[in-house]
Amino acid sequence: MRRALALAREGMGMASPNPYVGAVIVDGYGNIVGEGVYTYAGVNHAEIQALKQAGKKSHGGTLYINLEPHSHQGRTPPCTDALIAAGIKRIVAAMPDPNPLVSGKGFEKLRAAGIEVEVGLLEEEAQRLNESFARFIRHRVPLVMLKTAMTLDGKIAAIENVAKRTEGVPSGGWITGELARAHVHEQRHQSDALMVGIGTILVDNPLLTDRSGHPRRRPLLRVILDSKLRLPLDSRLVQSVEKNPGSAKDVLVFHSSADGNKLRTLTTLGFHLEEVPVLSNGRLDIPAILRRLGELEITSLMIEGGATVNASALSYGVVDKVFLYYAPTIWGMIGSIPFAEHADLRESLRLSNLRLHRFGEDFAVEAYLRDPYVD
Repeated sequence: MRRALALAREGMGMASPNPYVGAVIVDGYGNIVGEGVYTYAGVNHAEIQALKQAGKKSHGGTLYINLEPHSHQGRTPPCTDALIAAGIKRIVAAMPDPNPLVSGKGFEKLRAAGIEVEVGLLEEEAQRLNESFARFIRHRVPLVMLKTAMTLDGKIAAIENVAKRTEGVPSGGWITGELARAHVHEQRHQSDALMVGIGTILVDNPLLTDRSGHPRRRPLLRVILDSKLRLPLDSRLVQSVEKNPGSAKDVLVFHSSADGNKLRTLTTLGFHLEEVPVLSNGRLDIPAILRRLGELEITSLMIEGGATVNASALSYGVVDKVFLYYAPTIWGMIGSIPFAEHADLRESLRLSNLRLHRFGEDFAVEAYLRDPYVD
């Protein structure tokens, strides 16, 4: 099963909006005779690839798979039919399909054909792997992870540096070290979209790209919340699009009002601009934005905004999990920017399933505000 999970992880960046699936077939002597990993662009699902590799050796064998084989007709025929026809004797699955419309039906069909089915091996690990798919398939919105880097006293920027726009370096310089920053790009690679507010663009002047070096089926969608369409034409992001016009389709700007000239210029450059309403608090309707991203089959969204966007996301209750990076530093400066400024919370937020990660001298807290398999 650990091998099946490792294969499934090879589909990161390649399988969305479908789940990550890895499959391993073992013959009656305990030998691995077939393996498969699912990618969206591929014709076959992981179990079908494993069956083809195993050939006749799959007869009487055991399939290890991290997700329930599907029994419905989708982009491909039901995998359960192929498994039954191949003479698989036993199936060990980590978890059921999180889609409530099909969950358990694959297992039911396999058992009805006389195949022994076991469910639950390394289930927690399997669930974490496909939590974005679970959130998306159940609610048609992406799983939202809020990421930020801060000092031990919860500060993300020094006030004297907020007006300073540098070449892709956050105001005040980097808070965390290279290991933590490299991990952020791994997180970006695992995400379908990255969202920031216009404040981050004005202050940090970022490119918002996935620089992990890993392959992707579709580019990282860069989402910008910019109510008055203040995106600077001389920003690194706009200039990068001018140099590579095809990349404009990977930028989605949500706004509520706009200067006509700026609107025409960005539209001419190929930027995807969408107007959304401003709510009574003066902020863009983030829940509506998430529903729109769901329509675009974005299953996972990583928020890398500043204090205002962090506060908005938490206030709206749209954050599913957090990944908070901490550096062993205390600023304590009067006026320095907190992690979430003016968050309108009716009560304190209680996190669950806490995990700690170490990156050299830095560390990170990973925790959940909502269970993607339940809520």
